[in-house]
Amino acid sequence: MNGLKSKFITVYITVVMIAMMHSVVMIAMMHSVVMIASGESGEFLLAWVGVALATVPHSLFFMKIFLVPTARTSENLSPLVTLGLIGAATAVLSVAQTSTVLWLPLFYAVVVGAGGNLVYVFWYSRFGRGSNELLQEGKQLPHFILENESGDEVLSSAFMGSPSVIMFYRGNWCPLCMAQIKEIAAQYKSMADRGVQVILVSPQSHRNTASLAKKFDVPFQFLVDKNNTAAKLLNIDSQNGTPMGLEVLGYDGDTVMPTVLITNAKGKIIFSDLTDNYRVRPEPEDFIAVLEANGISISGA
Repeated sequence: MNGLKSKFITVYITVVMIAMMHSVVMIAMMHSVVMIASGESGEFLLAWVGVALATVPHSLFFMKIFLVPTARTSENLSPLVTLGLIGAATAVLSVAQTSTVLWLPLFYAVVVGAGGNLVYVFWYSRFGRGSNELLQEGKQLPHFILENESGDEVLSSAFMGSPSVIMFYRGNWCPLCMAQIKEIAAQYKSMADRGVQVILVSPQSHRNTASLAKKFDVPFQFLVDKNNTAAKLLNIDSQNGTPMGLEVLGYDGDTVMPTVLITNAKGKIIFSDLTDNYRVRPEPEDFIAVLEANGISISGA
């Protein structure tokens, strides 16, 4: 199933962008035609307006995610879904009033805009993962092995002795993951003042991980889960979860489902975020609240 999702997201983003640009060009061209002609020209123009309504908002959504990364969105993206359906209905109604069926705008508006939007929101975005007995709050952090920047083994038992925030992220290619790490990096002093260590884990290469560590330049542990070994043990791996085409940038096809764990000094899990939607993630203030609720306060406070 993930293999299909991997192909879908790459193809969908490409096609919805093409449809959006095509609609803008057609509207600009046909606007002048409608001004000097009569008959079906106005209906043809309206069909392309429907395409724009169905594709422009979602195209802008993707552009915003990549250009101005955000760590989270609403679960169902209701405004985008609504506009997609309105756009599809507009295209269908306008074409129904003409003697010529315009298959391309219908395809763009109904299949790419409205249909693709629904598939993205309610299928692609969801992992479908059930409960995870290993990572429930109150359980001891399982034993697993990671690698540091030198390729040396780092045992999960090494995290004991102080509270820890352990974040499994998909890789540098994931804008929501990068935004979430940026939020945590902005809180590093507050974490340090509480004696909390932050461990960031990804199955991506050591080269990409080193690049990320250099970018943020904070005293966190940037570790690699080689071959997704720890993720598989913890049941948070995502086989073929990397969008198709990113292999050329050095990313493996398998990745991890975004997961955040907070443990106390004894290695007991006191917070577990196992989101089932890659766009829905905890607020940074949630981590501080969990620490405070478990008596992990700033030293001397």
